[in-house]
Parts: sequence; C-alpha cells; structure tokens
Amino acid sequence: MLRLDSPVQYLKGVGPARAAALARLGVGTAEDLLYHLPRRYLDATTVTPIARAALGAEVTLVGRVVSKGVLPTRRGLRIFRAVLQDDSGVIECAWPGQAFLDRVIEPGQILLVTGPVKHFHGRQVVPREQVVLADADEVRGGDNAGWVSAAGQGLVLPVYPATEGLSHRQIRRLIADHLDELVALVRDPLPAEERRAVSVLSLREAFLAVHRPPDVAHAEDGRRRLAFDELLDLQLVVARARLVAERAPRGATFTLKKELTTALKHALPFELTRGQKRAIREITRDMTSDRRMHRLLMGDVGTGKTVVALFAMLLAVENGYQAVFMAPTELLAEQHARTLAQLLAPLGVVPELLVGRLSAREKAAVRRRLREGGARIVVGTHALIEETTAFERLGLVVIDEQHRFGVEQRAALMEKGKAPDVLLLSATPIPRTLALTLYGDLDISALTERPRGRLPVVTGVRGSADREQIYRFIRERCLSGGQAYVVYPVIEESERVDLRAAATMAGELERRLAPLPVGLVHGKMKAEERDRVMRAFRDGELSVLVATTVIEVGIDVPAATVMVIEHAERFGLAQLHQLRGRVGRGSEASHCILISDDPAARRRLKRFARLADGFKIAELDLQERGMGELAGVRQSGGLALRFANLVTDADLVLAARRLALRLLERDPQLASAEFGELRRRIERRYQRGIELFRVG
Repeated sequence: MLRLDSPVQYLKGVGPARAAALARLGVGTAEDLLYHLPRRYLDATTVTPIARAALGAEVTLVGRVVSKGVLPTRRGLRIFRAVLQDDSGVIECAWPGQAFLDRVIEPGQILLVTGPVKHFHGRQVVPREQVVLADADEVRGGDNAGWVSAAGQGLVLPVYPATEGLSHRQIRRLIADHLDELVALVRDPLPAEERRAVSVLSLREAFLAVHRPPDVAHAEDGRRRLAFDELLDLQLVVARARLVAERAPRGATFTLKKELTTALKHALPFELTRGQKRAIREITRDMTSDRRMHRLLMGDVGTGKTVVALFAMLLAVENGYQAVFMAPTELLAEQHARTLAQLLAPLGVVPELLVGRLSAREKAAVRRRLREGGARIVVGTHALIEETTAFERLGLVVIDEQHRFGVEQRAALMEKGKAPDVLLLSATPIPRTLALTLYGDLDISALTERPRGRLPVVTGVRGSADREQIYRFIRERCLSGGQAYVVYPVIEESERVDLRAAATMAGELERRLAPLPVGLVHGKMKAEERDRVMRAFRDGELSVLVATTVIEVGIDVPAATVMVIEHAERFGLAQLHQLRGRVGRGSEASHCILISDDPAARRRLKRFARLADGFKIAELDLQERGMGELAGVRQSGGLALRFANLVTDADLVLAARRLALRLLERDPQLASAEFGELRRRIERRYQRGIELFRVG
C-alpha cells in the first residue's frame, strides 16, 4: 500500500537506477517527490509562429532545430547559434558566451525559446530561456506541428531540477503520472480557519498548483502556501528554542570587575569604533544578567569582531572562569591565537593553542593545563571537542564562522561546561530582516564600521579580452613585493561546463607569470595539503594563489593586494564580497578585478563594484537572488528554506511568527494529537528536533 513515506523506488516508472538519480536531488520518498518543485515555469500559453516574430518583440517560439554551431568572434567570445524551423518559416537563435549549449542542443530536437527578436544579418532571437520539449527520436514522422499546437493551448511547462541520468522531462512525466495518487494521501496540519486568516491554499491545492498550474499566477499561489509552511516550522523552532533558553538553569555568573577588561582597553594600540563599544556593552549586559547569553555578533571582515570577543573572554577570566575560542580551520585558529597573544601581552595573559597538527605530547600538555585550570583562554579547532579535552571551569564559548560547524559540533563544545555563555561570530553580513528570521533564538549585535586607516579595495569589472593586461598587472604587483589571488568557480574543466578551471589555469599561470611561484588550493585537497599551501602563501613563499571559494574563510595576508575572480557572474554578490575581503588587509592600496563576458551580469557586477558595505550588498543580493547563498549561512544547522523569499514574503514571515507564538502558547511542546502532523514535519525537516536546534 502506497504511503507518503514509501521509498520512491517503488513508484511505477522509477526502479533502482532512477531512485539513485532522484536521491542525488534529495528525493528519497514519495513525499519528497511532491516537494521537488519546478525551478521555473515556461509560459507557453501564447506561442508566436516564427514568420510573425517581429523585430523588437518579446516572443515565445517552438520549432525544430535544423542546424547548430559555435561561432568565435575576434574578441574571443564564443557564440552558440541554432536555426529553428516551424511550418511558417525559420529563424536563427544566438546565445553569446554559452558555447556549452553545443553539447546540449542537437539537430532534430523540438525547442521552445523565449526572448527578444533583434536584427543581426536578419531576424535573430536572443533567448532568455530555452527548454528541449522533445528529442529527435520522440517526434514522429518529422512533423513538429503537434508540439507547436500543444504548446499553444494554454500550456505552462514546469522545468524541474534534474541530474545526470534523469532529465527534467523525465521528472515532469514521473510527477505527472503520480500527482493525483500522492496528493490524495496528503494531510493538512493547518486548520482551515488559520489558512483563511493568512489567505493561503490548502496543502493539496498547493501541490496541484505548483505541479499542474493552469497559469503562472496559480503556481505562485501554491508556492506561497509551501513557503508559509516552512516559515511556520522555522518560527516554531526558534520560538520554542527561546522558550527553552529562558527556562534553562544559568551556569556561569559574572560581575563587572573591570580588572582585565579596563587594562585591555588602555593597552589597545587603536581606538575602538562606536559599533565595537556598543557590542561590548550588549555582551557585558548579557553576561552580567541573570540569564544565559546566546548572542550572534555579525560584521564584515576587518570590523573587529575578534577584539570584541576578547573583551567577553576577559570578563569571564576575571571572574575565575575559562574561555574557549573555536575556529573552523587550523590556519584561522593559529591566526587568532597570534592576534590574541599580541593584544594580551601587556596584561600578562597567555592564550593556549589546541589544534590537530600539534604533537601528542604538546596536546596532552595543553589539555592538562585546561583540566587543572592553569590555562584560562584557549584557541583551537575540532580538537577542542574531543573526549580527551576537559575544562576546570568553562564559562564562555566563542565560535568563529559558526555556520562552518554542525549543530552537534557546537553542542559538544558547549557541553564541556555547565551551561556556559555563548558568543557566535559571523563574517557573513545579512540583512536585519533575514537575521531575525534565521536567528530568532539569538540576540544579535552588528558591526558596520571599519577601523580608521583601512583603505577601501578598488573594484573593477573587465572582460576576457583584458586578461593579458590583468596578468601584467599581477606580475608588476608581485615583483614589487605584493601577492595575488586568482579565483575560479570550478576545480577542473568539464565537457559539461564551458568554464576556466582552477586546476587547469594554475599550470597556465605558472607558465605565463614565471618566475613568480604559483600555488593551488581547492576543496578536494586533503586539509593538511591545503593548509601547507596556504601557509606558504601566508609566509610569502608563493606570489600567486590560484583557488576556488575554499579561501572564503581564509587568513590575513597583508601583502596580498590583488584579487582576480574569473567567471564572476557565477558568484552571488555576498560571496564576491567575502572573496574581496581576502585583500585590503595591509597598508597598500588593493584591487579586486571581476572578469565576465556576460552583458547582463556585467551591469550587476558594476553595481557591486560601487558598494563596500557588506550589509548593503547582502540586501541587494537578497533582492536579486532570493535566499540563495544567504540562506546557506545556517544550512549546517539544519535550516531548510527552499520556497520562501524573504523579500516578497515579508507578510508570510510576520503571519508565521504570530501563529507560531499562538500555537506554542496553547501547547509549548506541540505534544497533543492535534499537532502531531505539525511536529512530525518539523522533526523531519530539522532532523534531531526542536531542542537540539536550540544550539545555534
């Protein structure tokens, strides 16, 4: 008997091979298939015959591919072209900079394209979207009239996320074949009166709307219901987490003694910014209150989060407690340890370092001092959460780049003490509205000002034709003592992706920039090898570091003054800002060069180039790309926001928060049978449930 939790393999038309492909898309059960939503819709309700495609018009065309090819231009741009034919005539389509389509589109296929009609040696369509409706062997008798007719009869085509071995057309057919059967099994946990109050569809109506919409507007209505569900689940989790935190017994108790904290303030070689002073006051108020601190400190790279955290650690130490600072990589932990050692030297406090690469003897010595209380401040990595690491009296936990750690890892560190206060650091600025949604269980401090004297990074947008000039600039900078990063979106070149790749270009750059030493780092390297290369770059043994986005969480290299990002259109603005933060850390002027040949992307990139404020960039990224990578700031914590758009769904966020508070007021644990389906969904979405999700 079919159930929503039945393995998808047992649905008719699936089988083991397709089940394995669906698993790569996150689809393991019949219910997962319902939640596998189209990534976009092609509105084919009005198809224009090719002969009537007028210059300047925005058209949707359906035709057979009769020829294709890639045309190189004198400026190095490769243009994919295909000629479409229907019963009324033929027209050329052109995709500048998308030569990879030559491996996707084949003669004989039926293709639907949407885009403007322009003049270039005759009429030419530059498609904004395209989808293959049928392969050559699916079209009978060489006639495409049937496909044109079907596309023109009020058809809205859902285009699903696909994977190797399973095309979007196969997924569309699979969902269409089982949709009615699966929707009949759906139980709606939201009472009808609550649905009416928020003006959303029933859950069954929503699934039909997103998978079989009569028009695009109806598909949006379905998405809003699913968006409301995930926002409600999230608000229930964070509201419940806050409730648990408020009732939890307090572990450490602090009083403001102003011994070490005042000494640090006088010893600092710089003036604190207004934002740092405000954050220190907020943290001090939390730590000296009668409740446990659980605060997030957000701020751009270079806004001084580490100094703020140090004031909190010293407040713990002057009250007789220990403080721990955990970083995601050994290099970052070493950097923080050096920074803290320099700042603490006038106070006579020596921070410890505990990382995996220490010898067994060195680690044992540090652990003994922590266990016996001789060490008051320790900086480290995952070595801090190993069973052999124990503390005499842990009062404060600071976690840097907290989203790089899983929930269980954060919990393991906090369990080393008796309910220690917690300070989470993030160099990923996100808009306030998003922060309140993602981190509703936390108090939030934000640093927006940079310390005086730090020069802005000059950002420019260039095309591939400028690459020789860029290489000369890198050479000049490096020969005069500087260093440079060159970042690529992929590691290795692939037949499926027409992009320059880090591994390939590292060799080419080594040849073209000789005798400058060039290194390579990427995510598939072993951590020890990656750290070895990064240390060599930090120590000046390498002039150029070729990398993927693995360097987003990096180290301070003051001599690095050039950042080149290839295929910049492939990155979100927030991610570009994180990469740009790798340079501009010394006294020399620094440059970030974004390379892209995509005309639409270049406009977006030039807008980014004029901005330096990470919070404003994050706001812009949220508006342009939706949740995108910004949601990823808490992905490792179990967050699942797939359908909500916090720019357009602000009303749903507020409605979800209000309803969550009402439901928890009635049943704080959602333990009654009335809320059984709702709790099941939350625990499925957040794996280990409400209480563990509280950990950060």
